[in-house]
Amino acid sequence: MSKDHNPIDPILFAERADAIADAARDLAAFGWTPATSSNFSMRLNDDLAAITISGRDKGRLGRDDIMTVDMEGLPVGTEARPSAETALHTQIYRRYPNANAVLHTHSRTQSVASRLFAENGVVRLEGWELQKAIAGYTTHESVLDIPVFPNTQHMPELVAQVDAWIDSGKPLYAYLINGHGIYTWGRDMPETRRHLEALEFLLGCELDLRRLSP
Repeated sequence: MSKDHNPIDPILFAERADAIADAARDLAAFGWTPATSSNFSMRLNDDLAAITISGRDKGRLGRDDIMTVDMEGLPVGTEARPSAETALHTQIYRRYPNANAVLHTHSRTQSVASRLFAENGVVRLEGWELQKAIAGYTTHESVLDIPVFPNTQHMPELVAQVDAWIDSGKPLYAYLINGHGIYTWGRDMPETRRHLEALEFLLGCELDLRRLSP
């Protein structure tokens, strides 16, 4: 079990668990969470987050499929096992105090784009009107870089890669993992879902350009 932490507000937990489950069912209906993949979370307070339990069907989530972890990724008040990628969620909450939701999905578009752009290490989005769906972007006359990190089953290695990008001072609103999927976040669940849906569309546009270009 983890160290002492702020107590869990049961009403807040229920609200956040319902929001996670609602988002998961919608994203599963899009086909973005195949074979129980993907994981979703929301911040509860400075010490705790609600996150999906490992291995659950994301199209059928309810409150009992959501658990609490501390910011070290350790279970709180349960014997359930969180996602293996919990450390990537808690990293975002530690590094971005205004982030209150994290969504990670495995759509076909995200997975293919992650492989196609892995050699470059980044997907550069430029000139697309829908870049304005990302918080802080107000014009298509901007550049939005989505890094592509090498995949590994060793979570501290992935955490270190993300930390290195942030520590370099480069903006980070989302990232892909090679052959895997996308992570994005926001101030609340609606903003995070907007980011995810916009990035899915933009990645699809980039794939179409690659396919259609002579």
